[in-house]
Amino acid sequence: MMGLHDLTFRDVVQKYSLHLRDRTAFVQGDRRWSFGQYVDDLHRLAESLASLGIRKGDRAAVLSLNSYTYFVIYGAAACLGAIVVPLNWRSKPDELRIILELCTPRLMVAEPEFAEMLAGLRERCGFVEHWLSTGDTSGFESLAALMKTDGRLEDIPLAPEDPYLIVPTAAVEGKPKGAVLTHGNTVAMGIQTIAHLGINRDTVYFNLMPLFHVMDQMFAFATLYAGGRNVILERFDAEAAAQGIQKHRVSVTATVPPMLASILDRAEASGWDLGSLRVVGGLAEHPETLERLHRKTGAKFWVGYGQTETYGYVTLCPYEESPGSSGREGLMACLRLVDEYDREVAPGQPGEVLVRGPLVFGQYWNMKEETDHVFRGGWHHTGDICRQDEKGYLWYVKRKAEKELIKPGGENVYPAEVEKVLLQHPAVEEACVFGVPDKEWGEAIKAVCAFKPGAPPPNPREVTEFVATRIARHKKPKFLVFVDRLPKRADGSVDRERVKAEHGRP
Repeated sequence: MMGLHDLTFRDVVQKYSLHLRDRTAFVQGDRRWSFGQYVDDLHRLAESLASLGIRKGDRAAVLSLNSYTYFVIYGAAACLGAIVVPLNWRSKPDELRIILELCTPRLMVAEPEFAEMLAGLRERCGFVEHWLSTGDTSGFESLAALMKTDGRLEDIPLAPEDPYLIVPTAAVEGKPKGAVLTHGNTVAMGIQTIAHLGINRDTVYFNLMPLFHVMDQMFAFATLYAGGRNVILERFDAEAAAQGIQKHRVSVTATVPPMLASILDRAEASGWDLGSLRVVGGLAEHPETLERLHRKTGAKFWVGYGQTETYGYVTLCPYEESPGSSGREGLMACLRLVDEYDREVAPGQPGEVLVRGPLVFGQYWNMKEETDHVFRGGWHHTGDICRQDEKGYLWYVKRKAEKELIKPGGENVYPAEVEKVLLQHPAVEEACVFGVPDKEWGEAIKAVCAFKPGAPPPNPREVTEFVATRIARHKKPKFLVFVDRLPKRADGSVDRERVKAEHGRP
């Protein structure tokens, strides 16, 4: 039985089977689905998964491009109390295996094009009891065939603190942690996004970012909650994006500056009208692209600061309100900036960002010690160093050394993960990986490596391609240099700050 004050993703969505039953909720290609069809479909899938033995707390992994079916899976899991593990389809098999072993899902749902990549994992992931395909794939159960039910399902008790998603995030010794986002997190995120960005029933949101990413979930779920329309693009294509904005009169989307620049280029080349755009969310590394967007469409580009662990933005504002900043404290978040002893710093002084409120994630999956550490003192310690001016705007400075992170185009890349792969190359003795400024993507990956004595002179391009064969290609170094040896601290470890000081340029 639900608690008196409880409200979850399931409750919000199910309202629309009555209030907005005939209104269009999703568009993909030439197909449309109403809110009523969506709720009926997610009920059918939930009942089908329950018949397979999937229960509250069980994990269901998803490896898929953007699709209506992806939204149905999110909704069905919410009805069952199952926990979705959205997987990055750019990942290599070994990366997926690590995440699957961390989360031990009982169920895997995949698109046919990923079946071959998963084939090698099936023997090693015996904990996955059911392998489902969204199409017709040999060796997989058919998701569509399972959904031929009447959609009757027992009402599963859910609370806001119940886990809803496990999203891979910050690496520990080269392995990701799983940030558990709760039903309450999704509702709070939806409320904040709706309130600040003016999302409503007239909103048409274009899913250009992948649905495994919290950025796209933040906007897509908020639009769903508000009774707006989600237009789905399977994977990013600048021409299709520009054409789709005109065709569907898209008012809101989220993207990164290089993608946005390519959309503007295609619109100008092909004559597509982007004038329906009102809000675009993303990263603000390219002021000239944001100014170009505003000149062409009048749309506001919203920037913000956040993490997977805070389910997206905790600060936000339109770019032109405070160019270069990450905005001010959002409706559903409280922030503090502190020194290394958790003492508040003065305005304008750099300090670690601490966050409290209903956007903060529930835990790291099966990592109590790490969870307790980041939640010490009743605040989530982000590991990010920022400064806050006297008007409350947040300005990013850097990551703390122990939580160093590179964000090319908004994707999280952890140096330890890339270094671990580099050290597998027969010519590499030591490696130090860090981020450097990049005009196209905001930040790029650079590796400084020491080669093994006696080994043939290594070819940097061959080494970067070696990395790309073992982890997702967006994680390979854009820049790589070899040196005789890396500088060391007194304890024998690599002096990362000295390496960055000597090689910190692209």
